[in-house]
Amino acid sequence: MAIDKPPIFFLLGPTASGKTKLAVDLVNTFPFEIISVDSAQIYQDMNIGVAKPSQNVLNVAPHHLINIIRPDETYSVAQFLQDTLRLIDEILLRGHIPLLVGGTMMYFNALEKGINQMPKTDYQIRKDIEKEAIQFGWPKLYEKLKSVDNETAMKLNPNDAQRISRGLEVFYSSGKTLSYFHKSKNKNEFPFTVFKLGLMPSNRKILHQRIEFRVNEMIEAGLFKEVEFLRKKYPELQNHMPSMRSVGYRQVLEYFNGDFQEKECIDKIVFATRQLAKRQMTWMRSMENLNVFDCGNHRLNEEVEAFIKAALV
Repeated sequence: MAIDKPPIFFLLGPTASGKTKLAVDLVNTFPFEIISVDSAQIYQDMNIGVAKPSQNVLNVAPHHLINIIRPDETYSVAQFLQDTLRLIDEILLRGHIPLLVGGTMMYFNALEKGINQMPKTDYQIRKDIEKEAIQFGWPKLYEKLKSVDNETAMKLNPNDAQRISRGLEVFYSSGKTLSYFHKSKNKNEFPFTVFKLGLMPSNRKILHQRIEFRVNEMIEAGLFKEVEFLRKKYPELQNHMPSMRSVGYRQVLEYFNGDFQEKECIDKIVFATRQLAKRQMTWMRSMENLNVFDCGNHRLNEEVEAFIKAALV
């Protein structure tokens, strides 16, 4: 296959589909460098609940874009694009091939299709919005967003703190709505040849079993203690912050608030993880030119390696 632009590879799939293990194996076979495409693994000190690769794995196959910000900080899609495009250029200059691995489908989509040029994050405005939310609650700010950008608000849950905050922030900083920028045609072209590999289960039950096993492993590894540690180390950490809205952390925080017992908390994590996997697979089915591989196939590595070799010819 003739390649007229530098090749890069996307390896994506639902949670617990085996992306990390496959990616590490591929690094041993091809001149790949891994860029993490995971909106939760970017946070420092969040290891167990985000299934972050162990240090032994990272020693063998380093991952870019993990452990890059504190859990009480925010990281936008625009920042991800800026960091990733820089890393792709650096990797290509080293004579290697970028392998982008993860399950944050919005990041993959933004990379390939581009995003509209929106105002940069205004941290003072964001802080003011968060203070107002603490005083009046997010549903009240949701009503405020409806009054200035009803089109965006109608797509959101009244408690979706992250997106409500961003919608108001964009309006306050620019005088234009988020929906206005989303309709803009001013997008950057992705200047690479993209080969997309998607891991999907042929049997949904297998993935559900993997998810339940993974959650139980996280509990045994100390997920509850990890959340306790985070609350002590980062006193500014709030439930509505993006890091704490990640599956697992949100439920454990609710457990600490006395909302339910430990067994129910674990059941809720399993259920929420299954729902996350369902959303990820729904997004994948809408992707163009996605080459799907059965994550339960014992010949998975062999088939993926054959595909990559053919793609690079």
